[in-house]
Amino acid sequence: MRRRSIPPDFHTFPFVFKACAKKDCSLTLVKTLHCQALRFGLVSDLFTLNTLIRVYSLITPIESALQLFDENPQRDVVTYNVLIDGLVKAREIVRARELFDSMPFRDLVSWNSLIAGYAQMNHYREAINLFNEMIALGFKPDNVAIVSTLSACAQSGDLETGKAIHNYAKRNRLFIDSFLATALVDFYAKCGFIDTAMEIFNLCSDKTLFTWNAMITGLAMHGNGELTVDYFRKMVSSGIKPDGVSFISVLVGCSHSGQVDEARKLFDEMGSLYDVDTEMKHYGCMADLLGRAGLIKEAAEMIEKMPKVGGNREKLLAWSGLLGGCRIHGNIEVAEKAAERVRTLSPEDGGVYKVMVEMYANAERWEDVVKVREVMERDKKVKKSAGFSKVMS
Repeated sequence: MRRRSIPPDFHTFPFVFKACAKKDCSLTLVKTLHCQALRFGLVSDLFTLNTLIRVYSLITPIESALQLFDENPQRDVVTYNVLIDGLVKAREIVRARELFDSMPFRDLVSWNSLIAGYAQMNHYREAINLFNEMIALGFKPDNVAIVSTLSACAQSGDLETGKAIHNYAKRNRLFIDSFLATALVDFYAKCGFIDTAMEIFNLCSDKTLFTWNAMITGLAMHGNGELTVDYFRKMVSSGIKPDGVSFISVLVGCSHSGQVDEARKLFDEMGSLYDVDTEMKHYGCMADLLGRAGLIKEAAEMIEKMPKVGGNREKLLAWSGLLGGCRIHGNIEVAEKAAERVRTLSPEDGGVYKVMVEMYANAERWEDVVKVREVMERDKKVKKSAGFSKVMS
């Protein structure tokens, strides 16, 4: 169009900038187009400005989008919403809240963006409070706001607020789509009401992979190993292809119920039957399962076969799982190797010393008990493991 000397108008650049946001465009290209928009005096057009702010927030540090926002006093609610969304994606939740508070007026998208941001960044109480504030001001939340707040309730264990939100959805006859059903299943399962989670799951007519995963994970969390495997097989039979999360959950379920053979079969089927990549966390699940079952040698071999790439957290979970199996079955030789790996991955964790002291004491190896305690005294960085409660995620 430009080669033919056809001048763009205020319809042109928003579509071009949207294309830039959807493709992996360079900053140079976006700046070039920005200059073109300035040349034709079109950046003052709100539709153009809003799409340009979105592009800058997606492909550059958020400061570029903020600068553009500050330089253009002509704004509407979409301008604010686009920038709040960009700040949330940049994990600048404090600045997102400041911008939200400065808005002359808000719509449902404004509330949804910030509530979702709080929930995603583990600011659960702030998400719940903002949801309550939204209702108090007369806004009617949609499924997006409800799902985000239910997620915050699930992670924080706020049963009463979550149940109140569910009742609100029922009173207002909100459609329980797969998105909302998944959130409700996850919420009730994490808060200990697995039967309620199953009721909601069974009533959902358009289950997605995420709905199935929420149910399978909930069953695994509650130690219902056989039901976990049963629901996994039902999911596959319904035509839903499992992913890595599905396999982690079903392997955890097998671990709680001691279904070693079933777990081995599922682990082998991951790549061969379902074309799902076997990641370090899957090896860790298997190692933990085998260790609990007393198959210490097989568990150790499983860990040695783990992919070399991956985070220390997954490695730590695998070696800690093996150490726990050694503790249950009194295998000091392998426990010493596992404890050394755990200390390397997490030098400040004092729990490993406690396990070794207990194992040495049970074996009446008192000299080793003294040695471990001396190491603990010398190493001032070691922290004793404090008791705590946790809602499983």
